[in-house]
Amino acid sequence: MKSTIPLGKLIAVGGNEDKGTYPNPRTRRKYYLNFFELGILKRIVLETGKLDPRIEVITTASMIPEEVGPIYTGSFAMLNCLNVGIMDIRTVEDAQQPEYLERLMAADVVMFSGGNQSRLREMFGETEFLQRMTQRYHAEPHFVIAGTSAGAMAMSQYMIRGGSVPDALLKGAVKMGSGLGLLSAAVIDSHFVKRGRFGRLIESVALHPKLIGIGLGEDTGVLITQGNLVETIGSNLVIILDGHNIQHNNAAAAKKGTVLSVENLTMHVLAKGNVYDMQNRKFYVSKDAQAAHSQPSPTAVTSSEPTSVPS
Repeated sequence: MKSTIPLGKLIAVGGNEDKGTYPNPRTRRKYYLNFFELGILKRIVLETGKLDPRIEVITTASMIPEEVGPIYTGSFAMLNCLNVGIMDIRTVEDAQQPEYLERLMAADVVMFSGGNQSRLREMFGETEFLQRMTQRYHAEPHFVIAGTSAGAMAMSQYMIRGGSVPDALLKGAVKMGSGLGLLSAAVIDSHFVKRGRFGRLIESVALHPKLIGIGLGEDTGVLITQGNLVETIGSNLVIILDGHNIQHNNAAAAKKGTVLSVENLTMHVLAKGNVYDMQNRKFYVSKDAQAAHSQPSPTAVTSSEPTSVPS
């Protein structure tokens, strides 16, 4: 039986997270290494509470798993994490293999690589693997599910399958489908700023105004705790779109290809360390600010003694 509030942690990454590589030899190494040492992959490790956690990287979404797997193995090795395995799950039958189920149950971190998010739903959608992973996410405080790019987008219950950026803000530019169902309160998009994906996240939220839209910049992610608190990690920014106060909205009625019309859509821009509470729809500058706000207000102590009335 899963708890109402998940005890585990989700880390969704926007893509192109620094894995300790230096794409341009003339680029100052210190810049990239600094973000790597203080960045997302290190945060994934820290959230387990272990120095050398067992990490399983799932390359199912990728069409080049033989290249992606070693990149992550080498990247975590730079953080002195050597207990890393690669799950090259290609079919639904692979996902049901006892070996992979055993490795899932022994893992401290399960990390989904980038690629095609629809493949993740196709391979894991109704499997025992997903059921067990979801159970662990709800029951274990130090269990971490991470995903980058497609792996991040697949976390939500309603998932963006794709969409045309040139047709942004025209009805039908975004394609929606079912995700892995780990996150019911939000819909996630990745490579958000660099690839200009504002339009398709706006349409997603307009179609599902009770969801929070989370747009992840590259080399940026969010740590989601309690299934609700979103903390920005990494070197870039996160966009939050809140449709709860939308008034006029033609997204449902508009014909395909016509312009969307949405009134009063709320946007927040989060930098590293900022926190967004999806349940209460509140922005906080830091975890400390959010924690202070959530503390119960002191109540006046009432005495059981009768109040004396002067004669």
